[in-house]
Amino acid sequence: MNRGTEGAADEAPGAGPGADQGGDQGVGQGAAADLGGYRERAARLPGAVVWVKRAPGGPAPAPQRVLPDGCTDLLWWGGRLIVAGPDTSAYTPVVRPGENSVGLRFAPGQGPAVFGVPAHVLRDQRVPLEELWPRSLVDRLAGTVAGTDSPGRVLEEIAVHRLREAAGPADPARNAIAAALGRGRSVAEVARTVGVGGRQLHRRCLEAFGYGPKMLARVLRLGRALELARGGMPYAEVAARAGYADQAHLAREVKALAGAPLGVIVAPG
Repeated sequence: MNRGTEGAADEAPGAGPGADQGGDQGVGQGAAADLGGYRERAARLPGAVVWVKRAPGGPAPAPQRVLPDGCTDLLWWGGRLIVAGPDTSAYTPVVRPGENSVGLRFAPGQGPAVFGVPAHVLRDQRVPLEELWPRSLVDRLAGTVAGTDSPGRVLEEIAVHRLREAAGPADPARNAIAAALGRGRSVAEVARTVGVGGRQLHRRCLEAFGYGPKMLARVLRLGRALELARGGMPYAEVAARAGYADQAHLAREVKALAGAPLGVIVAPG
């Protein structure tokens, strides 16, 4: 599952199941169907996504894995603004029945310019936003989110404003680095393309993505493999297309990063 498993729906806390009809109506439009209470839509920031998740009522829902994807998120979860850093392995959140939340998932490398800290500081962390920004500011923003039926749009506004006020631009090479590693190019090739040495590429990747380039390549390759497998492609072909040495290599990497066999990860529900 993606980071949408961390919460529930893009609506004011405590709102009923139909409340988002008057709020973030764009969620789900032009995106994947509503699956298990999860929906998403493209955000105003290029490459970013607003996601919503509604946990069902009744018995506690089964734990769902949040898989590494190289992204950071700004979450409205449990009545608080939370920052989710880039993961190096699967994360299993504790979700209460009927819990509602919403998130803004940034494209890889995009979040640090919003939060004002290098991505590696947030790696494998869920951090209250007041630990990064002034408490008075966060309290005011949380009050705004709590008072709207469109929290996803408020999260977008927060991010857009922060990027306008950022002290400096994001690393201009971050998109090229992520795209090249995502296509399976070697770290050495990417360093030559960007025009830097291996150590500088490693430092820039840590700051932008939270990982070194080799780890980022593994995470992005996992994403490619899961997309192919969910499309029904045989696992041996998935391994070849996604850039693994063989199907056994694919199986080891999925287990290491996702915490379960590939068949479990891609199974519906």
